[in-house]
Amino acid sequence: MNNLLTPVKAAILDIKDETPDVRTYTIGADAEKFKNFQPGQFNMVGAPGVGEAPISLSSLVEDGGSFQHTIRSVGRVTQYLEKFKRGDEIFIRGPYGRPWPIEAARGGDLLLVGGGLGLAPLRPVVHAVLKERKSFGGVTLAYGARDPLNIICGDEFSHWQESIQILLTVDEVPKGTEWAHATGLVTELLDETKIKPAEATAFICGPEIMMRFVARRLLLEGISPARLYVSLERRMKCGIGQCGHCQHGSAFVCKDGPVFLYREISRFPDGLL
Repeated sequence: MNNLLTPVKAAILDIKDETPDVRTYTIGADAEKFKNFQPGQFNMVGAPGVGEAPISLSSLVEDGGSFQHTIRSVGRVTQYLEKFKRGDEIFIRGPYGRPWPIEAARGGDLLLVGGGLGLAPLRPVVHAVLKERKSFGGVTLAYGARDPLNIICGDEFSHWQESIQILLTVDEVPKGTEWAHATGLVTELLDETKIKPAEATAFICGPEIMMRFVARRLLLEGISPARLYVSLERRMKCGIGQCGHCQHGSAFVCKDGPVFLYREISRFPDGLL
């Protein structure tokens, strides 16, 4: 049997700068190992002697086995990875975790709400929808960032909006920066969506305070608690629910998540209320 804790080497095929501190890494790995990856799952990414960080996949897996991780340089592991170049090798374990329930969303409307780097785990959902657009009703992506310079995947929006509704907002617009979209909280974008709440499924990913207010707003709008999902990121070490680092109430984010029904985790005192 394969040891779930054994990392594998993977080559960095390409690097794309998204923002001053965020990069998207295209990684080549064993196609057989990653063929069953589903959007919303994550890998443990790192290097010997440095450590690992849980990073959601930000793309679908291509036929040859390549996939992408979109990573912000904020901690010891991610700052170390920032030094890597094309052709370098990193170590990966995974994929782990419970994915977005895309199959359950088929046939109805789909609302995706992302904040900041939270768009990265939703990006493969967008790609999956675009591949089978007729399987879904109305699809809206509402995305907010700190400012226009901190928007990720911006070069893809024009392609996406040919098939789905794209709503954008930022907290502030620096002087001299062009911005043709909304300014304010991402919750304010929900008034502009074309989805029908009674028929919709919602996937939310971003800062926990943002997810809390978006979830509450959507429940008031009539989205069923059984179709409202959030993705959590907590400190993880093993990825398989053995070490306890990511325990959240009675659940382990790495094994029971990172995707949860909002009602599953809203009762826990240390999380979304």
